[in-house]
Amino acid sequence: MALLAGCSSSDRPKPTPLESFQAKIAGRQVWQARVDSVKFPLAVAARSDQFVVAGSNGDVVALRPDTGQEIWRGSAGGALSAGVGSDGRFAAVVTAGNEVVTLDAGRVVWRQRVPARVVTPPLVAGERVFVMSVDRVVHAFDVLDGRRLWTLQRPGDALTLAQAGVVMPYRNLLLVGQGARLAAVDPLRGTVQWEVPLATPRGTNEVERLADLIGPAVRVGDRICARAFQSAAGCLDAARGAPLWTRNNAGAQAIAANADVVVGADASDRITAWRASNGDVLWTNERMLYRTLSGAVMVGPAVVFGDQEGHVHFLSATTGEPQLRLSTDGSAVVGTPVTSGDTLLVATSKGGLFAFRPN
Repeated sequence: MALLAGCSSSDRPKPTPLESFQAKIAGRQVWQARVDSVKFPLAVAARSDQFVVAGSNGDVVALRPDTGQEIWRGSAGGALSAGVGSDGRFAAVVTAGNEVVTLDAGRVVWRQRVPARVVTPPLVAGERVFVMSVDRVVHAFDVLDGRRLWTLQRPGDALTLAQAGVVMPYRNLLLVGQGARLAAVDPLRGTVQWEVPLATPRGTNEVERLADLIGPAVRVGDRICARAFQSAAGCLDAARGAPLWTRNNAGAQAIAANADVVVGADASDRITAWRASNGDVLWTNERMLYRTLSGAVMVGPAVVFGDQEGHVHFLSATTGEPQLRLSTDGSAVVGTPVTSGDTLLVATSKGGLFAFRPN
């Protein structure tokens, strides 16, 4: 069974009105593009020379970060259930029919079906495509011909989260979320090297005990930080395969981190910053309660969130004070904003792609 995160609008208090403030930093929109409306867990693949974005109808587009110029365009041939992963050449998406579709410069090179629904964007790395389905099974395919290389299936709870999880590279390992644990997997053989819990599931029923890791996780050197759904935020040392700290924090969106601070919003959109080294609370911000904040990303000295009305909020990562507010098309910011160089890309539920350049 898969559980969709979030609560209905009738159950949620009204969003806190936005306060006016004097901008502390400058920033501007540098280009705008569009894909089909986004009705799946969106992820934008950001490389040094391109953003790769997919829309609900299966269109996949690569754009230059500096100008928004289209590099290539392709189609998966059907509606998508998961966003896009890319290594800069190959891009992979998953359709609503559970087909993994891999494209090379916009041309479909192969398709492979997996048994269960996928909502986590594939990872394309090391000449492989890694796909994790909602039952937490991990599949590895050859990026050139789609040959299935291995499958990792482990025992776990019957109830899983229908929200993008964690599949990411670390040195010569593949890191995947397995419930509330982060597992390091040999990408050549599919064997588990170590696993570390980032939360301790608790509750009186399966829904309350659900604590799957939410992607994207953040890597800063050897430190990996992530959120466990409705449970905790924390960091681990991936070089040693050892936990560093966890803090109870009932949120449902991705956190942001740099070398000094980890920042995330909880289920009521109260934003908390923790010291990256030990998890001590540095500050909290309650000025955007119930605004349905997106996942967070660090942009220089600021942490950035989008909200349900299409606003993009820049807060000081050290104090939580507002620094800048920019607007999109009035629809909800979806997924987690991403950066390439000095360009920040934000996607909205209407399919708007807005590139900003803060100073």
